[in-house]
Amino acid sequence: MDEIVKAALAKWPNVPACYGWLGLDARGQWFMRDDATQAAGPFVGPGSSLASRGALLRHDKLIEFIERNYEADEAGRWFFQNGPQRVYVELEATPLVWRIASDFTVWAHTGASARLQRCVIDEHGRLYLDTDMGFGLIHTQDMVLAAEAVEQGLWVPVEVATRELPQRFGYVRSPMAQRPSTA
Repeated sequence: MDEIVKAALAKWPNVPACYGWLGLDARGQWFMRDDATQAAGPFVGPGSSLASRGALLRHDKLIEFIERNYEADEAGRWFFQNGPQRVYVELEATPLVWRIASDFTVWAHTGASARLQRCVIDEHGRLYLDTDMGFGLIHTQDMVLAAEAVEQGLWVPVEVATRELPQRFGYVRSPMAQRPSTA
């Protein structure tokens, strides 16, 4: 976490959390979701649409700031610590999206490298990695390398149903759906 963020947390420790304003897609891209976007529906799932997706973030420095300050709370809800405010992230698939190098090392969409613990496949043929950093989907552009790792016996996928992934690997896809009431 950035030092400036730590300082803001110390100065303003009780800033309310923000829900629904930031989304992460299955390719590791960030989406900003304003009030109108949120009113159009959820980030993913029933009732979602292109209008509810939000605006794709393209500003490199902002993306780098988000990714340096991206982590999970004790309940498995991933967030971006924006100064003193915690901005919970809506996930299309998983909290991390893995990229693979030709030597089969892996790193997250955030740029952080990780050590593989296990490989998982769901009933749709999607491949995931559980690592020392957390759980994530393999980026679609790296599926050929992932298939090579499986074929060489370096990765041995374990079958897990998609609906079981969040509970089994400890993450929440929609913190907004679980947010505390403001009544």
